[in-house]
Amino acid sequence: MIAPPSPPAAVVFDCDGLLLETESCWTRAEEELFAAYGKDFGDEEKRALIGTSTFAGSQILARLLEQPGRANELGLELLDRVERRLLEDAVAFPGAVELVRELRARTPVAVASNTPGRLVRGALACAGVAELFEVVVAADEVAEPKPSPDVYLRACELLGAAPAESIALEDSPTGVAAARGAGMFVIGIPSFPGVTLDDADLVGASLTDPRVRAAVGL
Repeated sequence: MIAPPSPPAAVVFDCDGLLLETESCWTRAEEELFAAYGKDFGDEEKRALIGTSTFAGSQILARLLEQPGRANELGLELLDRVERRLLEDAVAFPGAVELVRELRARTPVAVASNTPGRLVRGALACAGVAELFEVVVAADEVAEPKPSPDVYLRACELLGAAPAESIALEDSPTGVAAARGAGMFVIGIPSFPGVTLDDADLVGASLTDPRVRAAVGL
């Protein structure tokens, strides 16, 4: 295994499914959307959508729901359903707040999300962790969403940190690809059964995993 930068110049977190338990909000919204079109929503559909950008996810929705030409409309419909749930139900994963508080005392921290800015900032505020991050970069605030490295490169730029000396934490293959593309050391923590993160430099079980804590310098 490649050794993580020690100490890291910055630590950048994905949000949904990594910092915050919001995937259940997304899943319920996806189930509702599929039901509205007379379709079942199961593990296969979830794996196809997890971690995708709004644009890519919309294209997948149009295909799975057999609604050609309606990708943009379906994507907006899903986001509306998700937003209602996120602003009520978003909570931090066990150990997330403690980990970030410990880190930020010695290392710059940020969030780099594939979710639109209004949703990710609303979810962070709902979960009571928004004030822990000096920098939040969302997919609609850069040229290209994940798997492009843009959100990670921008987060590091705003923190004044070199990506090659920084660490990213991710829960999806799309996010892992983005962080690797930025040249960062990548810690993967899968959030959904059957999702493999083989391209991560280190795969942990959770944010409280001792290997994860050691890798970020705690």
